[in-house]
Amino acid sequence: MTENLLREEIAELGKSLYDRGLAHGSAGNISVKLADGNWLLTPTNSCLGRLDPAKISKLDGNGKLINGDPPSKEAFLHLAMYQERAKSTAVVHLHSLHAVAVSCLAEIDAGDVFPPITAYAIMQVGKLALVPYYPPGDQSLADAVRKLAGKHHAVLLANHGPVVAGTSLTAAVNAIEELEQTAQLMLLLQGRPTRFLTAGQVAELNQRFPS
Repeated sequence: MTENLLREEIAELGKSLYDRGLAHGSAGNISVKLADGNWLLTPTNSCLGRLDPAKISKLDGNGKLINGDPPSKEAFLHLAMYQERAKSTAVVHLHSLHAVAVSCLAEIDAGDVFPPITAYAIMQVGKLALVPYYPPGDQSLADAVRKLAGKHHAVLLANHGPVVAGTSLTAAVNAIEELEQTAQLMLLLQGRPTRFLTAGQVAELNQRFPS
């Protein structure tokens, strides 16, 4: 896809996420890597539901602004994912309600946040790692994400929200939507007797659908 088409795709999918309540206000950001190593990122203080494709930030491989509006202050999250995941061409970060709620729970497995609830969570999200809390915009958060990104294409920032990388923008959006759905299921099932997938069933899924 050309740069202009990718700009339009970011605006289209951003509006879809916003219209369905997965983004609100100026929360969340989306990026896409270009073939030349530069990348596009939604601007700081922008609303995903009202993006102007022409104003989306364009940055170089080091995160320096080339043109467009000033980039999101969380650009370093995206750069960390790209640096650790060479095959990823898109990153989506949201503050979606149920995923944020799960990120605030006191007793969750930091290495694998979700229990094995559904096959699609295993296939699209995989093992969701929890990143310790840092204030928004803190550069230490980039280092914490970078430590996990090599093994996890999806991470959950404690008391903050999910960050997901994908081989395309559509893949990243689909995965983060599955993540939000799984978070909602996890909260709905809390305190109820639940039939999770077995270790053997999870292993079969990972073999048939490697990430």
